Amino acid sequence: MRFYPASAAAALLGLLLAGCQGNSTNSTADAGSAGSSAAANDGISATVIGQHIKQLASDEFQGRKPFTVGETKTTEYLAAQFKQLGMQPGPDGSYFQQVPLVEINTTPAATMQISGKGQPLTLRYQQDFVAVTEREQPRIELNNSALVFAGYGVVAPDYQWNDYAGLDVKGKTVVVLINDPGFVVGDTTLFKGKAMTYYGRWTYKYEEAARQGAAGVIIVHDTRPASYPWSVVQSSWSGSQLFPQSDDKGASKCALEGWMTLDAAKRLMQNAGQNFDALQAAANKPGFRPVPLGLNLTTSLTTTTRRTASKNVVAMLPGSERPEEYILYSAHWDHLGIGPAVQGDSIYNGAVDNASGCAALLNIAQAFAQAKEKPKRSIVFLAVTGEEQGLLGSAYYAAHPLFPLNKTVADLNMDALADFGPMKDLTVVGYGQSELDDYATAAAKEQERYIVPDQTPEQGHFFRSDHFSLAHVGVPALYASGRLESRAKGKEFAREQNEAYEAQHYHQPSDEYSPDRDLGGMEQDARLLYRIGQRLAGETTFPQWKAGSEFKAIREKSLAEKPRT
Repeated sequence: MRFYPASAAAALLGLLLAGCQGNSTNSTADAGSAGSSAAANDGISATVIGQHIKQLASDEFQGRKPFTVGETKTTEYLAAQFKQLGMQPGPDGSYFQQVPLVEINTTPAATMQISGKGQPLTLRYQQDFVAVTEREQPRIELNNSALVFAGYGVVAPDYQWNDYAGLDVKGKTVVVLINDPGFVVGDTTLFKGKAMTYYGRWTYKYEEAARQGAAGVIIVHDTRPASYPWSVVQSSWSGSQLFPQSDDKGASKCALEGWMTLDAAKRLMQNAGQNFDALQAAANKPGFRPVPLGLNLTTSLTTTTRRTASKNVVAMLPGSERPEEYILYSAHWDHLGIGPAVQGDSIYNGAVDNASGCAALLNIAQAFAQAKEKPKRSIVFLAVTGEEQGLLGSAYYAAHPLFPLNKTVADLNMDALADFGPMKDLTVVGYGQSELDDYATAAAKEQERYIVPDQTPEQGHFFRSDHFSLAHVGVPALYASGRLESRAKGKEFAREQNEAYEAQHYHQPSDEYSPDRDLGGMEQDARLLYRIGQRLAGETTFPQWKAGSEFKAIREKSLAEKPRT
């Protein structure tokens, strides 16, 4: 596919606008838009969304990895589209927010050598382990670093839990489990039971190991509690990685951050004279204490580093009455770029993840642009970088907001919208957190849909997309889309489609645009979020976090402060 530069964007937009008037591959009625008289003329359609996905997920965009030609093409495309729609740039006059990052290309040694008890054990890169470093130095060496099993690697005073109790990890490498205590054994009394907390995320485990002073940290991958197969770890943790720039150039981070397969972990524990299942069971009980394994790890990493800036793309439609109050729509534009070839294909196009969210973002902007009645509050469209490597772009925006956070009414986030047709449900990730649930319920009713909480809270989706960065600083955030029940083919079909995507296409080159996919569900979700934004823009009140939400106190403190950027 040919990339459309800014000078040609108007021609493309004209084609898209012409195509959206009744020519969608999924009719308005099929998309479940009953009850919304404006739906047929709001400009939102599967055709428009599909055209954007086709462009953004084309091989020409090279998988949209930051710091590549793919980033340049993607960010210029998005900015050109916003400009042609009449959206204003950010407050500094630019459609781009610079996000300073460091790119570290890590090449691990071919093996990890494990010595100590029993026979020496050799673990092989990619087959048994992956490893990276956040330290900006050309070579990292771990020589006979003592291995310790530290359970889930969690220090959680709010749950009276400390997996590092009594342990000095200076110079040592900790081996930790993925997810939260209680998940594997199904103990609903531990943490939040089935629902993953932030303590279960890999990001937290690396952060905590660094706070404890460990030289290395290795997470044991297990498909069920991780919610993705080893192939996703291989593709996501190979080659160059992006990290926030730090004054100490990563010196405060662990020298090695890695993953190992479940099979490798079991062999490791056997060499230590331990039983993996018994250790895992012990780690799920209150009072667990870390277990020195009597083994040492030796390996090395070589790196090349580059400090530069990636870009968030930002555009804004000023409000007609309260322009100093903002409704934020977000989606990440990045994917994995060019990586290891799978069946001869090395471009990780990311059609669903997340060309779909960016396409919906552009289509919603189009709907606001062509609406006869302009929103009373300002509408901000934010396409962020670096989501795939730790929500980097949205975290940077949250720390350096272009519009005051305490005047930001809500964030409506879009990520990996389903491509198998209109849905009966609206699944809300983090349901029960904020009053935005009520807005979602009302908008779903317009489409004759029902609302349900996330059916797989153990997968930690609330912490895996960019709405979390905004929630973390107090902004009420909604992350919702159809997932559970296909309008035409039912729940079993939807389950099969979701499982097939996770197992075969998530973070793989096969996540490509196909004209055969039914984008009617994406049209549904885009229209629903547009309707929520319209309602929020017409109000004078701010939606609140509900009692019990960990973000409520942060928001209340923010609202009490003077507006600032």
